[in-house]
Amino acid sequence: MSFDALLWLSFGGPEGPEDVRPFLENVVRGRGVPPERLDEVEAHYQHFGGVSPINRLNLEAIEAVRATGFELPIYFGNRNWHPMVEDTVAQMKAAGVRRALVFPTSAYGGYSACRQYDEDIVRALQAVPDGPELVKLRHFFDHPLFISAFADGVRAAAASLEGAYRLVFTAHSVPVSADKAAGPPSEGGFRYSRQVVEASRLVAAELGVTEYDVVWQSRSGPPQIPWLEPDIVDHVDALHAKGVTGVVVCPIGFVSDHLEVVWDLDTEARDRAAELGMEFARAATPNADPRFAELVVELVAEHTSGAPARKLSSFTSAGCTVNGAPCAPLCCEPVKRPARA
Repeated sequence: MSFDALLWLSFGGPEGPEDVRPFLENVVRGRGVPPERLDEVEAHYQHFGGVSPINRLNLEAIEAVRATGFELPIYFGNRNWHPMVEDTVAQMKAAGVRRALVFPTSAYGGYSACRQYDEDIVRALQAVPDGPELVKLRHFFDHPLFISAFADGVRAAAASLEGAYRLVFTAHSVPVSADKAAGPPSEGGFRYSRQVVEASRLVAAELGVTEYDVVWQSRSGPPQIPWLEPDIVDHVDALHAKGVTGVVVCPIGFVSDHLEVVWDLDTEARDRAAELGMEFARAATPNADPRFAELVVELVAEHTSGAPARKLSSFTSAGCTVNGAPCAPLCCEPVKRPARA
């Protein structure tokens, strides 16, 4: 098939202190999140000067893709902060783009990890009548280049420790109800957590590690709503209680070192480990690793030249959509929130 461009679609992040609050209001729009919760998260961003590294990291990753000799023009758009995807798609239309592939910066399925990117595409096309056709690329959690980049990250982190360690994989937590709805109903749900567990297994297998843990981070919901557990900081406590003296954390759920990685892991989890006298190291995410760039090139080639899909698991390939339509009936339907009293 013929495509004119690649749209790099990400979450977005503030570029200065004055951006933080409006950015967070975009993130939670329509969700009824109380202001005090926004105050708490805003403090995390202001701790780093109100700047999230995510936009810079995306631009670096895009440059790494271009450095491979990639021939399509690459456009960059975000869900929650500038450049907003609506503006980027308008720019693409003005440049004459008629058909474009979309690379979402998430490797997994589930509502937040996949379906919400489809909603971004729908919103952009509603804002730009007669805009280009947008074909979203598939999930890549089990791509061999994704796995090998993380495996090398773990090796480097482990080499920085002096003693024995426990390998712990972590990904963004979501409400249990959302995970239960992840994937088409015929699949039985839990697509997100099952894919995270599988990616962790694949990295551990490449490392020859047979004992490891999969935990979660960045919970943001009210305490009465169950989310995927255990939390990484709680797990550090539990490991210490078992006599573990060192931990290597692999943020398998993330493609770059954005704020949730540098706050939840490099700050909170690291500080807790230090308080307990434990060695701590965090494996790098792919960021601008040349393998990550080559992964994107390969995903594009599946559509432009019929290249075979490289994957290491038996999971069905999913996530590829056209103009934001679900990849399967009722796939990753958003869970209705209970009415507030």
